[in-house]
Amino acid sequence: MVKAFDDLRGGIADIPIRTLAEDEYDPAQIMTFTFNAGTIFTGHETEAKAVMEAGKNPGLGVRALHDEGITGKGINVAIIDQNLLLDHPEFAGKIAAYYDTGCDQPEDSGSMHGPAVTSLLVGKNTGVAPGAKVYYAAAPSWTGDSAYQAEGLRWIIQQNAALPEGEKIRVVSVSAAPSGEWTFFTANQEQWDAAVAEAQAAGILVLDCRTGSDTCFIWSAFYDPSQPEEVTAMTCGYPSEPDETGIDEKIICVPASYRTVAEEYEKGVCSYQYTGDGGQSWSVPYAAGVLALGWQIDPSMTAEEAVTLLRESCYQNKNGIHFIDPPAFIDAVRAQLAD
Repeated sequence: MVKAFDDLRGGIADIPIRTLAEDEYDPAQIMTFTFNAGTIFTGHETEAKAVMEAGKNPGLGVRALHDEGITGKGINVAIIDQNLLLDHPEFAGKIAAYYDTGCDQPEDSGSMHGPAVTSLLVGKNTGVAPGAKVYYAAAPSWTGDSAYQAEGLRWIIQQNAALPEGEKIRVVSVSAAPSGEWTFFTANQEQWDAAVAEAQAAGILVLDCRTGSDTCFIWSAFYDPSQPEEVTAMTCGYPSEPDETGIDEKIICVPASYRTVAEEYEKGVCSYQYTGDGGQSWSVPYAAGVLALGWQIDPSMTAEEAVTLLRESCYQNKNGIHFIDPPAFIDAVRAQLAD
């Protein structure tokens, strides 16, 4: 019998299709699992398909903003993550430029992380800012050497310098901690720190996962899957381990769980993965997407102004925890623009 929050993905790499008999799982727990098209829930295939489809919705009023035409159109963002194949329907045509710092992977080979974070940021159906374009730097996070991430960020800085005013790269989404105490990156951390300082000096906002740094103020949260648009139903942490203690007031909690992301390990084999229990890696591109929506409304906003408005517009629950509130953020941007 599998347990709630288990990873049940199948049909990828050397993992065979995972077919679960009806007595091997509790149908009520399907929304807690991590699974993909290679996972067969015998007897409850329809329910699993519905969970997968529901997970494509960013929630928190984002799709209503899309209906208003607020999609991040005209805004350039960047991602540093694992190697990416560019043809997935979620983001095909949205990669403005691609640079590989040395992933050393076959040309027809993708990754799990790359398509996931890209689809969360700019995915056609899954993304917060489907109108934005991405400058993508692929870096081999598995080496533990921050020099690759630093090289990717410096490439982004160079790309940005060549862009005309009005088309600058506004934010870099980095679902990793290339420096700091709590990281498996052990080599050349100082190179990442120096590159971040260069990006900030160029007016580019960097969002990463370096605990205690000025770039790491996004944390994992989850909404009630029965009411994903309701920010007041948000909880900090993970569904498997909710935690609202010791959260700094500067931290913004952002959805990471009950989400569906793009999946492409082999060129042309495009699918989706559902994550019942997601982490900070999924929160960072979501936050970058919300910021891109704001920059569409007011392209003149500085990175500092955007972050300030993002914080000020948060919903604060009874425990004093701050949760991202995309419609309130857009209202705040409009109000500042009108002043």
